[in-house]
Amino acid sequence: MVMRDLRYFGDPVLKTVCDPVTKFDKKIESLVTDLMDGVKPAGRAGLAAPQIGVGLRVFSYDVGGLTGYVINPELVELSEETHEIGEGCLSVPELWFPVVRAKRAVVRGVDLRNEPVEVEGVDVLAQCLQHETDHLDGKLYLDRLTPERKKRALGEARGKDWFWKR
Repeated sequence: MVMRDLRYFGDPVLKTVCDPVTKFDKKIESLVTDLMDGVKPAGRAGLAAPQIGVGLRVFSYDVGGLTGYVINPELVELSEETHEIGEGCLSVPELWFPVVRAKRAVVRGVDLRNEPVEVEGVDVLAQCLQHETDHLDGKLYLDRLTPERKKRALGEARGKDWFWKR
């Protein structure tokens, strides 16, 4: 298992809307394998393709014993009920801030055979589905912070050795 290098805050790939997967070939299989391997270490809940430098709509997840991946995911349902929940990101390491997220989320996409898949989650899995889909839309969780929290987060980030590292 070879872990691909992570991309960090400041890398343009993290702020770019990802392209849909149109070719289901060995390259996509390899990407899914890398994403599944990359989410295995303890403390990781999800990993999106742009976080390893690939601008395609694919992410993996590993939350509460549920593991998997989704190709071309779209958030199709969010509960009206929300909660403020602590959130971090592998691409913005060492920083955790409260973010408002829907308590329940449903993502639809496809698998490696281009067959439909649907993942429904509540609480942490719902948060993960929203967080990873945001990555594919060129958003970081920092973009969802209140202005005061975002200012604090960016101030803290400036002191980290990974800040704007490419």
